[in-house]
Amino acid sequence: TAAVDYRSKIEAAAMPVEVREAALREVDRLERVGEQGVEQSWIRTWLDTVLELPWGVHSTDRHNLDAAQTILDADTTGLTEAKDRILEWLAVRSLRDRSSQSSSQSSSQPSMADTAETARTVGGSRRGHGTIILLAGPPGVGKTSLGESVARALDRSFVRIALGGVRDEAEIRGHRRTYVGAQPGRIVKALKDAKTMNPVILLDEIDKLSQGWSGDPSAALLEVLDPAQNHTFRDHYLDLDLDLSDVVFLATANSLETLSAPLLDRMEIVTVDGYTDREKVTIARNHLLDRQLREAGISPASLTITDDALLEVIEGYTREPGVRSLERELRKVIRKVAVKHIRDTQDTQQDSLQTVTAVTKSDVATYLGRRRRFNEEVTDRTNKAGVATGLAVTGAGGDVLFVEALSVPQSTGGSPLQVTGQLGDVMKESASIALSFVRANASELGIDLSVLEDRQIHVHFPAGAIPKDGPSAGITMTTALVSLLTGRKVRSDVAMTGEVTLQGMVLPIGGVKQKVLAAHRAGIKTVILPKRNEVDADDIPEEIRADLDVRFLDDVRDVITLALHAS
Repeated sequence: TAAVDYRSKIEAAAMPVEVREAALREVDRLERVGEQGVEQSWIRTWLDTVLELPWGVHSTDRHNLDAAQTILDADTTGLTEAKDRILEWLAVRSLRDRSSQSSSQSSSQPSMADTAETARTVGGSRRGHGTIILLAGPPGVGKTSLGESVARALDRSFVRIALGGVRDEAEIRGHRRTYVGAQPGRIVKALKDAKTMNPVILLDEIDKLSQGWSGDPSAALLEVLDPAQNHTFRDHYLDLDLDLSDVVFLATANSLETLSAPLLDRMEIVTVDGYTDREKVTIARNHLLDRQLREAGISPASLTITDDALLEVIEGYTREPGVRSLERELRKVIRKVAVKHIRDTQDTQQDSLQTVTAVTKSDVATYLGRRRRFNEEVTDRTNKAGVATGLAVTGAGGDVLFVEALSVPQSTGGSPLQVTGQLGDVMKESASIALSFVRANASELGIDLSVLEDRQIHVHFPAGAIPKDGPSAGITMTTALVSLLTGRKVRSDVAMTGEVTLQGMVLPIGGVKQKVLAAHRAGIKTVILPKRNEVDADDIPEEIRADLDVRFLDDVRDVITLALHAS
């Protein structure tokens, strides 16, 4: 009978004692219900789900760091800091595994205390000692690929769980069996797909979770991502304790602002910043071109693209921290080359595989059209007094941020300051601080306060459809206000970031590397950063620092002196 068949499968499976007992109780229920019982299909579905889980199956980790380094380098170009952190993490796991093995071998007759300790570390799990890594960075920099590389480096199964748009808690924890059509959550499904109890599970786009009427899925992840608790994770459908302490959880996110503080507290953040232009050339050469040529059916020998041509595509047609736009532009070039090959073969009756096309820097405009004016944008925008160039970090990575200031007649009873551009409260407060500093130090800054009588200062941040917040535009707003009130233009080759106080101090900010990379992409030559961010200078790639004049200042007066033209 079905009950006898289930009973034999359960006895043969390497289930924990508690799971086996629960499964056998369900088999007893199956026998009592009978073939025509309403609960027959529910019980059988539950038993099938339990039996499909890979109980007792654990893959053996690869502990060779050299091999792991080779895999990471082969899969990903650049991102040295992130790869170093992953190697450190792998080394700690390796040492911990060896320590655990030697401890178990040294005591052939364990005491009661040893037995209790073994019970706390079932299957080699180290409860409370795991680390959940969150790879945070802009789109297209290789966060998901890095997760796959970790699985390859460990020689473990890899499962990706896409969390973008998930708003139902049951997607994580499963539905209770009382509901019609109930099923387990994505964690249980991931273990079934991996066919081992210790896979690498990538929680992709964890910052895109949203709270809906069915609960908060990010709250359901709190137990999953806590190494001190996830050894007894309970899925609502199974209603059994699952030991997830030996699962390697990785998460990816573009922005940390949308993540709850308790969830962030359970993860170690590894920042994955954008690439330099030279790194993009290497990525295009080693990864992107081969993939696009295969998809287009063109032999690598039939198309040669020089490094100068790749650099021209990067500098003149894309402006991004990652490489997705670069890949799209290369795909466009290859499509046009494919058309050229087909026409040549039709005209000359030659084999298309023998046709060779060489793309040089001067040929890029032929395939992609006129070069985009990225670098000229800053010059055009700062051509008038009252406009300054700032730096910001968004979910899409670092970017330049323009601040415009204008003096207009003040309406009766109106506020002396108006700030627009879909700004948060912190940014509006920064504008008030900047204006107060300028008023208090007008004589020192060469400003005649009479020009402010019956006038309203309007500060605007273009790209009004994009929400903006944070204090790091403080010195940019101060510089724009001084430029407006003195009539001195801001240098077009200068960009800045930093919080300002009422006393004129420049306070540190975050995202230094992403902001400096954005300034370099925009053609900026001088970057002003807070003095206290000097410790972050090591994060800036050497080739970028060599091409930029990075100034670390602690007083906004020095910022104004450096950023404004003499007259």
